[in-house]
Formats: sequence, C-alpha cells, structure tokens
Amino acid sequence: MQYASEVRAFIKHHYRHFNSAALIDAAEGYVRHLEQGGQMFLAMAGAMSSAELGLSLAEMIRAGKIHGISCTGANLEEDVYNLVAHDHYVRVPNWRDLTPEDEHELLSRHLNRVTDTCIPEEEAIRRIEHAILDEWLAADRAGERYFPHEFLYRVLRSGKLEQYYQIDPKDSWLMAAAEKNLPIFVPGWEDSTTGNIYASHCMRGNVKNVHTVRSGIEYMMALAEWYTKTTTQTSLGFFQIGGGIAGDFPICVVPMLRQDMEDESIPLWGYFCQISDSTTSYGSYSGAVPNEKITWEKLDITTPKYMVESDATIVAPLIFAYVLAE
Repeated sequence: MQYASEVRAFIKHHYRHFNSAALIDAAEGYVRHLEQGGQMFLAMAGAMSSAELGLSLAEMIRAGKIHGISCTGANLEEDVYNLVAHDHYVRVPNWRDLTPEDEHELLSRHLNRVTDTCIPEEEAIRRIEHAILDEWLAADRAGERYFPHEFLYRVLRSGKLEQYYQIDPKDSWLMAAAEKNLPIFVPGWEDSTTGNIYASHCMRGNVKNVHTVRSGIEYMMALAEWYTKTTTQTSLGFFQIGGGIAGDFPICVVPMLRQDMEDESIPLWGYFCQISDSTTSYGSYSGAVPNEKITWEKLDITTPKYMVESDATIVAPLIFAYVLAE
C-alpha cells in the first residue's frame, strides 16, 4: 500500500480513545508480535470477500504479514466470484427499505443479496461451477482427494478463468494466497454455495466418491499438524474478523492438542485480536470477551488481547494499513 504510512500517521494523530484507541493498541500489538519473530493467523467470518477486503488483505499476504487463514466457504468462493464477475454485481444502497416484493424481484433477476451487495448467479456462481467441476471430476476419476481451497488453487493456477477477470488479480486475496501456497482451513465448507453444488453433483452421480473433497475433520488434523510444526519455531498470533465457525474452529486446535492429545508442550496462541460488532451477552461466543478463552486453555494470562467492537469493513483495512506502513 503506497498510502499506508499516511494512514498510520492519520490514525496515530486522531485515534485516541474508545474503539479507535483499541484499534491502535491491536495494530501496534500486531506489529510487535511480528517484529519479535512471531507469525499471524487470520480467522475470517462474515462476507469479507464480497466486501472486497482483498484490496488490503492480498497485500498483507504478499508482504508476509499473514501466514495462515481460516475462513468460511463463502469467503473462499466469493473472492473468486468478485474476481470474475465484479462488473455484474449490483449494489442496493437502500437495502434496509426493501419489501418482500423487492426481494423477490432481485430473485427473479438471479441476484443473491448480501446486505447492500448482490452477487450475480450466472456470471459468478455458475461460471465458477463449470471451472471447479472439471477439477472435481478429474480428481474423482484419478482417485485423488483435495481440500476445498486446494481445488480453487488449482482453478486459479490453471489460468482457465483469466479471460473472465474483471478486477486486477493483485486485489484477489485468494490469488495472493495461491501464489504463496498459503495454508487455508475452511470449516463447514458444506454450507457454502460451492459446497451445495458439490453435494448436488454427488447426488446426481457425476462425482462418484463423495470423499473426493476432503472433510472438516481432516482440516482439523491438518491444522493440528501445521500448528505443531509452526510453533516449534515461532509464536503464532490469532487475528479474528467476526465470530462463528471461522474463529472457533481454528482457535480450539490448542486445547485439542494439549488436552485431548495430552501434549502440554504445545504453546498457547501468542497474540489475540477480534474485530466484532457482536455484543457480549448470555452464551454468545462471538461476543465473548477474550479472557473467557483463558478458561478453555486457548489463551494465556499473559497473551496480548485486544477487542475492537466495530464494523470489520472499516477496521480491518485500517489495521492492515497500519501494519504495512514502513
């Protein structure tokens, strides 16, 4: 980011109290963690890819500021949707005023709404279906098995979608991740649009072996192996956008290794930050304060902990710019 230094200077001058001060604390903690030789793991929920977080996230990946990612299946696929169908998206600024009839009109136009942004079915979803189905079928015939993100890596690396690119590929975070072969973990992929499509092809008999796409349990085992290997060399921090399974799945690898695998040599997460607009309430994990994670043996008493209660589409790019500033 050419403007990162200017953004950092602006933030340091104006962001002095409340959530703005928490943003600075979290960003400076992120920088310290990296400067001390640590690495950072990103957990990404919500619809960050449709919010085009790739504009800043891709640069974070290329700059070596993020070393592994857990995300929802929606975020995985929607970055590619944006890559190939950006010009066909429809923004609905008055989305709060839509009636059921207005929503049905969007359905009739094959526009799938995410807050103020509508994903075009034909140009985005079906275009990706044709490309990834070829990969599923080829792997199925060869008796090979891959994780969901690995299939999309194969699609991007094949170049078969290049003719459809409608944004600069440097603004695709998944493209940046594929270039670095970044480890990605996608819990609950089955509830994504692409996961639904895969299930339909298994039910139709097009894909013969349902296990051609590897499972969530296998993702957890792969994460455990990667976490164990990584933390023998460095401390691993946890930067969480939103809540839900994208965050809960990866953070619990530590108590799983320490308690269920009975390996107390496994270190806890070395940094924690969550950006969330979920309020702290009874039984809410997404809104739980970081200290609650101490009781689950995910974080230590001494782990730097930050909570920025705000809109991630506003906060995350600012923190990323702060971290990227020289």
